[in-house]
Amino acid sequence: MTTRVRVLLVDDQALLRSALATVLGADPRIDVVGEAGDGDEAVEAVRAHRVDVVLMDIRMPRLDGIRATERVVRLSPATRVLVLTTFDSDDLVMGALRAGASGFLTKDARPEALVAAICDVASGSSVLAPHVTTAVLEHVRKAPAMDPSALSTLSTREVEIFHLLAAGCSNAEIGQRLHLAYDTVKTHVRAVLAKLGLRDRVHAVIFAYEHGLVGRTHPPG
Repeated sequence: MTTRVRVLLVDDQALLRSALATVLGADPRIDVVGEAGDGDEAVEAVRAHRVDVVLMDIRMPRLDGIRATERVVRLSPATRVLVLTTFDSDDLVMGALRAGASGFLTKDARPEALVAAICDVASGSSVLAPHVTTAVLEHVRKAPAMDPSALSTLSTREVEIFHLLAAGCSNAEIGQRLHLAYDTVKTHVRAVLAKLGLRDRVHAVIFAYEHGLVGRTHPPG
């Protein structure tokens, strides 16, 4: 039997938490292990329970979702944070992602999309609502001068992999471009993320733009 994704619900509205618990609890892939009404409670819940994915609101009393995300990923690096909020301003999106969130959805997402996002994030993928993806790319395109030393820990092959990651290529597309087996690409991707201290692919994109590594250099053809 497939292991169920252990989810913590974090929102200052009890009614919304209850509704989410009902929706998610009906899916056999999800196990709602707890609820929290603010960021402080979220951190304590992660400390007390094994949590795979935190479904995190941003605007909350005491400790907001961005600062709570920072504390959660520092406390439990294996725990993924998926932000679910009514707010989708560029600053909030980038604040959440820089804090370590692996995905960002707005609360008008359909239930099936939310369940799919939770499962994707739990498996190591990143999830961004389409309009959020545009906001992220527009924000990080305002990059500083290129910093080639940012990739100094990578091998030549890993640099190639990184540039394709930053361009949004999937593992299959990277394999086709570089004539590599799928499993070999997965191994390289894990090594790139680990060496650069990045949680997932979306953080690789942010890293690339913020260091001026996309738009000024080109992946292999």
